[in-house]
Amino acid sequence: MDIQQIFGYLGALVIGIVLGLLGGGGSILTVPILVYLLFINPVTATAYSLFVVGVSALVGAIRNMQKGLVDYKTAIVFAIPAFIAVYATRKFIVPAIPDYLFSIGTFNVTKDIAIMLFFAIIMLLASFSMIKNKRDEIEANTKVVYNYPLIVIEGLLVGVLTGIVGAGGGFLIIPALVLLAKLPMKKAVATSLLIIAIKSLIGFIGDIENINIDWQFLLLFTTLSVVGIFIGIYFSKFIDGKKLKKGFGWFVLIMGIYIIYQELTK
Repeated sequence: MDIQQIFGYLGALVIGIVLGLLGGGGSILTVPILVYLLFINPVTATAYSLFVVGVSALVGAIRNMQKGLVDYKTAIVFAIPAFIAVYATRKFIVPAIPDYLFSIGTFNVTKDIAIMLFFAIIMLLASFSMIKNKRDEIEANTKVVYNYPLIVIEGLLVGVLTGIVGAGGGFLIIPALVLLAKLPMKKAVATSLLIIAIKSLIGFIGDIENINIDWQFLLLFTTLSVVGIFIGIYFSKFIDGKKLKKGFGWFVLIMGIYIIYQELTK
């Protein structure tokens, strides 16, 4: 095992630690770690990321269920269009994208480059969400009000994005649950983890026929990430989550810019 592989597996632990500390966001690092440290093809990396994200989010969701923080009705309303969209995206849309897309001068835009550039844009959007982080808290006793058409549209949109880039999309789901279902922030975060778990794992099922999966590697990487979650949960008792989230947002911003630079200068 060379030094880059060691850093790659340490990266799996870091993903979990960030998830444990912040309750989300760490999964945005999964694809860059798999692609740039472990040299996995971007399409395969996004599939692996769905599994890692799904299992990690499920661990967090189970903890929140035990605390009574999950709003199951909202999760179902949001998750159904999301998992239909993510499954269809992984099963049909991603395999249908041609390996070569177009050229700009001497620069050839391939499927792999397009996926990584799109992923970098999602990272930039996620970083702005984490850096800004000025959502008004909704009172815990506020009645949940459903805007069904918008929730379904948001679910479909998040499902397609998740299917293409393999990220959890919590930065899109949480504001949607706060604004469209009027959930208090704690419940929105908790419910988003259940939605992320369901749609990510169902999206991964859409990949099983299309991608040759190295289960030994994937299970080891995922196990390290889950171990990291419990380490992060322990340290969250001593660290200010809001300050940490803003700092991590800046890190994700830099990573997004780095990915764009890497892909455009190949």
